[in-house]
Amino acid sequence: MGLGLVCGGYATGAALGWGSERIARVMGDFGLSAAALAAAVSCFLYARGRHRSFRPAWLLFAFSSFMAAAGNAVWGWYEVVLDREVPSPSVADLCFLLFAPPAIVGLLVLAKKPVTRAGWVCLALDAWLIGGSLLTLSWSLALAHTAYVPGESVARAALSLAYPLLDIVLVSMVLALHFRRSHVNRSAINTAIAALALTVLCDALFTSPLLREHYSSGQLLDAGWFAGSLLLAYAPWGARRPAEAPPAARAVRQPHSRPLAGSLAALTPYLAAAVCTLGILYNVVEGRRVDRVVVLTGCTVVLALVVRQGIMLLDNIALTHELAQKENHFRSLVQGSSDVIMIAAPSGILRYVSPAASGVYGREAEELIGSELASLIHPEDLGSVVHEVRRFLAASPAEEPTTRIECRFRSGRGDWLNVESTVNRHQGGLIFNSRDVTERVRLQAQLRHNAEHDPLTDLPNRALFTERVRTALSGRRSSDPGTAVLFIDLDGFKAVNDRLGHQAGDELLIQAARRLQDSVRAGDTAARLGGDEFAALILGDGGRDQTDRECRVHEIADRLRIRLSQPYRLESGSEVRVAASIGVAFAEPGLSAGELLRNADLAMYRAKAGGKDRVELYAPQMQAEVVRRTELAARLRSALHDGEFALLHQPVVDLATGRITAVAAQARWRSAQGILFTPAEFLRAADDSERTAELGRWLLEEAVEQAAERAGLGHRTPVAIRLSARRLLDRSMPLGSVESLLTRHGLPSGSLIIELADTDPRDPRVTFDDLEQRLAALRRLGVRIALDGFGSGHAAINALRRLPVDILKLDRGLVEGIVESARLRKITSGLLRIAGDLGMQSVADGVDMPEQVVALRSMGCTHGQGMAFSGPLDEYRLRRALVRDEYPLPAPVPVSVGNRPPIRSNSETPVPPT
Repeated sequence: MGLGLVCGGYATGAALGWGSERIARVMGDFGLSAAALAAAVSCFLYARGRHRSFRPAWLLFAFSSFMAAAGNAVWGWYEVVLDREVPSPSVADLCFLLFAPPAIVGLLVLAKKPVTRAGWVCLALDAWLIGGSLLTLSWSLALAHTAYVPGESVARAALSLAYPLLDIVLVSMVLALHFRRSHVNRSAINTAIAALALTVLCDALFTSPLLREHYSSGQLLDAGWFAGSLLLAYAPWGARRPAEAPPAARAVRQPHSRPLAGSLAALTPYLAAAVCTLGILYNVVEGRRVDRVVVLTGCTVVLALVVRQGIMLLDNIALTHELAQKENHFRSLVQGSSDVIMIAAPSGILRYVSPAASGVYGREAEELIGSELASLIHPEDLGSVVHEVRRFLAASPAEEPTTRIECRFRSGRGDWLNVESTVNRHQGGLIFNSRDVTERVRLQAQLRHNAEHDPLTDLPNRALFTERVRTALSGRRSSDPGTAVLFIDLDGFKAVNDRLGHQAGDELLIQAARRLQDSVRAGDTAARLGGDEFAALILGDGGRDQTDRECRVHEIADRLRIRLSQPYRLESGSEVRVAASIGVAFAEPGLSAGELLRNADLAMYRAKAGGKDRVELYAPQMQAEVVRRTELAARLRSALHDGEFALLHQPVVDLATGRITAVAAQARWRSAQGILFTPAEFLRAADDSERTAELGRWLLEEAVEQAAERAGLGHRTPVAIRLSARRLLDRSMPLGSVESLLTRHGLPSGSLIIELADTDPRDPRVTFDDLEQRLAALRRLGVRIALDGFGSGHAAINALRRLPVDILKLDRGLVEGIVESARLRKITSGLLRIAGDLGMQSVADGVDMPEQVVALRSMGCTHGQGMAFSGPLDEYRLRRALVRDEYPLPAPVPVSVGNRPPIRSNSETPVPPT
């Protein structure tokens, strides 16, 4: 805007004569000099910047403008300062003549360089065609008169011809390079070309004899030179203000501008020849003799045109051959490609299908051409495909040139193929580059299935089960309180795995998974969480009554427990049994999937702690109990190493003499907080883990060591240690360890009694064959075996029949009611008679009343242990009792029936001070 106002103001002043002749000369000479100097400074400053494109061209334009400024300054020096005419020739003429060559070279720098020799030749020919045609026309119109002026010196004639000839060369370069300009900073180059073109036009008008005779400084012609200089000054800076369009946007606009530019470039030689012909015809029409310069120039123009046409013909032949080769190449690629290429019209009709369709779709390409694309797509995928196509066509091609669509296509075999297509635009329609990805989709589905399912049982794994629980809690069933999770653990599976091998364990798990899957409803989910842990998601039926839904889910869980506890027939022919402990937790408002699974897990552990093979419903107090047990177990880990366990001994008394015949070792734990825990409490916290085994080893070693010390002092009373059959068979306490322990401490033979507990045959980890061999080996070491808890459970008679037992220890449950219950006295009497017939000693546990002593002695029981004689004693009190070596026995009295005062159990006896 500012540039236009300045140029308009200058043109207005020139048209009005500037008010005086002197001002007109000043503005016509020094004004033009200032404008040209501004162009020189502007181009020079721009060229000095970093990373400027075409820096030499702008430096040449700066030098050319500087020559113009110098020429106008010299001209003004003569006219304004010296107030006389400018001599001819003068320094101003030299400066003006030096204006054109740098500008011509600068235009060559700006041109897009040809890549071949033929391109350079065509560039030179185009420049000569334009220049020669302009020379012919100019010579015919004016230059001939200038060249043949009578009496004029050769220098003045040459100077007169130099101006128009240089202008013709400059115009030729401007026109020839206009169609070959570089794409880099195109707006600046166009502005510079326009500025030079305006300057050349004014030079042409100035060299015209008609205008030159009446020209004086400050006229309207100077406004053209002034505007050309300012436009060149503006070119490198002002043209860069608008943001350059992105390449993609330029690519979109190019198809509209290239045909016009290409047509003008192709017509340039013919237009030049037409101009040359017009120059010759002008001489003929005017009746003039055709000048030799015109004839020579015309012939060279025609020759240049012929040579150029020949070069273009050869280029066209080469391009046609290259195009045919590329067409054959791409046709081979399309026909040999495994991808199917389809072109669909805007209406959706297929216009082209590549031959690969027969191999991919099983249908010939000719059969598909003319059919609707929608008829090939699966109905379930058609909606998403149409939506994606519409979205793609509405998007900008520059931002989204392609898109990808995956759907199912109907094949010629009648099945559906998974097809992935890359879609491009094509003349309002679409090009589909499609490939069969059915195997990839199947592989992805298989990988997804493997990632979400257990590889052994094919049930959903923990991740998928948790996701389905989360979905059930967040979907339309989120408000249904009947939704429940069952946590299932197979009791005894580890023993089956250890005894029969992992192959048998895997068979058992597969059968258990099948039973679980068959036991749940169609909408429910059965899963394997890992190891021998399973789970089931039971969806609610919309019922609101809490009792009804608990009963319904409890029935499902109990039915499942019975089903899983039935015998399993393995391929090896063996039959094994495991039990199922099941925990049940119901969904509640605000409860997450993780919390629901945790609650079911807690209920399952309560079922295992309650005796296994049972169903337990979650209750809020279970969490508090778990926290307490966790804290207790954490403290138990360091209790042994910190010396917090104490070993106590309870005397075993001969009921006939009152003498101490043995002592039973018992462990007590007094924690650092001063809390006393009985074995039932801390062993439950240890949860039958490695900590229990460590405690058993400590108890055995401590009891043997103290017994050996007492034997050294003359007290050879045997010590009885209670061990479970499963712990006795544990690999962590092999046979050699007991033998080495007895040898290391020098304990005499017969001084160690092992009280065997937990010989239930339903426990797969305990087999009578292994246990019999182990006990026989211990007896050979002089260790006596006592059968603990005789009279309770399922194993008593069978263990008595098969195992090498020396002592029968009556269960305290028989002893507690022996005074009140006549039926219990008969049972106890029968058991004691069996022991007597087998020649075994009998020990009654939990003898807390004198009446019990009298009753047991009358039934033939040989020994007793309980509060009727003594509670558990520390080592100091035990040695005092052994020195006394006798407890008073009650006299025989009639057995009374009725209420008796409460007696504290030995498990509740506090630890005496040591």
